[in-house]
Amino acid sequence: MKVNLKLLVALFITLQLSAQSLLAQKKPNIVYILADDLGYGDIGALGQTKIETPNMDALAKNGMLFTQYYAFPVCAPSRYLLMTGKHSGHAYIRGNDEWDERGPVWNFQAMEANPALEGQRPIPDSTITIAEMCKKAGYTTAIVGKWGLGAPMTQGVPNRQGFDYFYGFICQREDHTYYPGHLWENDVRVPLDNKVEDPNVKFPAGLDSLDPANYARYQQKNYASDFLIDAALRFLDKNKSTPFFLYYASPLPHVSLQAPQKWIDYYHVKFGDEKPFLGGSYFPCRYPRATYAAMVSTLDEEIGKIVKKLKELNVYDNTLIVFTSDNGPASSAGTDSPWFNSGGLFKSEAGWGKGSVHEGGIRLPFIVQWPGKIKTGSKSEHVAATWDFMPTLCSIIGITPPRGIDGISYLPSLLGNSNAQQNHGFLYWEFPEYGGQQAVRLNNWKGIRQNIQKGNLKIELFDLSNDIREQNDVSADHPDIVKKIEQIMKEEHQTPAVSTFLMKALEKN
Repeated sequence: MKVNLKLLVALFITLQLSAQSLLAQKKPNIVYILADDLGYGDIGALGQTKIETPNMDALAKNGMLFTQYYAFPVCAPSRYLLMTGKHSGHAYIRGNDEWDERGPVWNFQAMEANPALEGQRPIPDSTITIAEMCKKAGYTTAIVGKWGLGAPMTQGVPNRQGFDYFYGFICQREDHTYYPGHLWENDVRVPLDNKVEDPNVKFPAGLDSLDPANYARYQQKNYASDFLIDAALRFLDKNKSTPFFLYYASPLPHVSLQAPQKWIDYYHVKFGDEKPFLGGSYFPCRYPRATYAAMVSTLDEEIGKIVKKLKELNVYDNTLIVFTSDNGPASSAGTDSPWFNSGGLFKSEAGWGKGSVHEGGIRLPFIVQWPGKIKTGSKSEHVAATWDFMPTLCSIIGITPPRGIDGISYLPSLLGNSNAQQNHGFLYWEFPEYGGQQAVRLNNWKGIRQNIQKGNLKIELFDLSNDIREQNDVSADHPDIVKKIEQIMKEEHQTPAVSTFLMKALEKN
């Protein structure tokens, strides 16, 4: 019998490639979706009744919903804790530092002319990120969306922090408008067909503020989120055959209030007429409630597109999807968190939502879906935090987490093995902005210091088991608990490497 050597070689190579592909797919793909300023109560699965979030709710229905998950009060440090597995007492980035010694960093025209003015204070090259851990395990990595941890031409750009691919906003100031002059693809600017406008404007005094036509100037041609979701889907298409980690850091629903017209019209009909937001720190908006809801629904629609794409590529069953938010809901620029009940169980108005270590500022939606691994429709009361993702990720992809992190893997909880779940002895936060704050969660106790920058070191104490909205300071009744929390605050605080994040009262303490 004559043997076709070429055919045998081709068959061998095909079988070898198939085996490699099968082996690679034993490692789950990971998609981490991070909303921006989305509150605990902004999704239907956690009680939202005004905004429709069918795709977010489907993730909860098909996965696990955590009811006691914590992040951080504002954007950049929250993202740093996610990247590194460290809590804020040990973090390099502890606030939104715009690195303003460079020049006019808040001038949008100046930033467009000079990319060296974009971005935030860069994280050091020595930083070990979740993307770098994924690379060690053989993953292709991408961030699409908002970065906020570096600036162009520095070591803090995503491509120097473990990400093979980056598309989006390198600068969190730039995404104060959804119609920017450009986005970034890796280290190259991608121009958009928009005129660069400073969002810090007020509605012109001589115009009719009730006429929607007078707000047309605040909507332009290229809506940034459309480009972001397209880039994310392209990445999935390109990397379907190898393990991938996609960090989809959407800017939605962070203000300015700008959204696709179809969704604004939908909610305008649903909510009826409303008072306009006339601007100041962000663009004016004729229908602020309808537009905020439209932004949440736009994000929800994008989540649906990602799930649909995973199914089309036949990788859905081998993909772990995480969905959460970076901090609690905003209470400015036309958002109306009390009307939406964006805080859910918690207060979320000014001083209680974004920017605060109260529950409304740091307790957030957290959903994990993993077909065949996580019980559908399940809930977990395990107390977890942003900095727990690093060790959890390492457990999932089979590598040793970095030394010196503060997180604890919640993989046992995901797999329904609560008996094996290690628990935090406490959670700790420190935040030098909004007056300077510290917080500790110790079992069901919550200790908070506020106005530290003014020298205040008094600790307020709340019993979350019967005072979830933190209305009754019981510190005078429990001096022993206050003393324990005070000791934790002292031990977990390290003097920050960046002087911007100093709270002098803590250094003297």
